[in-house]
Amino acid sequence: MAIVAKKIQDTKTTAIAALKTDFSAAPDFIFTDYRGLTVEQITNLRKNLRAKEASFKVVKNNFARIAFEQLSAPGEVASYLTGPTAVAIAPKDANEIAKILLDFVKEAPTLNVKGGLVGGTVYDAKQIAAFSKLPGRLELISMLMSVMNGPARNLAAALNDVNARLVRTIKAVGEKKAESGAA
Repeated sequence: MAIVAKKIQDTKTTAIAALKTDFSAAPDFIFTDYRGLTVEQITNLRKNLRAKEASFKVVKNNFARIAFEQLSAPGEVASYLTGPTAVAIAPKDANEIAKILLDFVKEAPTLNVKGGLVGGTVYDAKQIAAFSKLPGRLELISMLMSVMNGPARNLAAALNDVNARLVRTIKAVGEKKAESGAA
């Protein structure tokens, strides 16, 4: 009995390598079912995602599964690689990408967010929806800076107030002396 070896096609290994390159360039991914979207809708979605430096890639599930396995992604990712799958690749702030996708679902209800891989943790669709409602990274930084600047701003105002009071007092005393000297 002869052993039949499977020959791996070069096009498949090239496609998997390309996906692996795309996936390794970003830490966060959101998986969607794009079935029912028109070309125009997908183009608009890609345009919105490009504005945030993200991409929206339609993938073959087996190729994506192999690429994620080679990148040591959690095993639960494979459960989202069923049916027609497109992956939103988020190189920076996944929160903003989730917001864009869930806002787009309001315009095109045929887009279905399946789940995501954010920060090395796998989230389901409900968790991604909750994640999208949180403030983004830049919003959190601005909140933190505002809180940190508060005491310094109050101290500067108090120190400035002392000088202003001194100037007003000296001016009032000068005006009083001028009145009493004129009278």
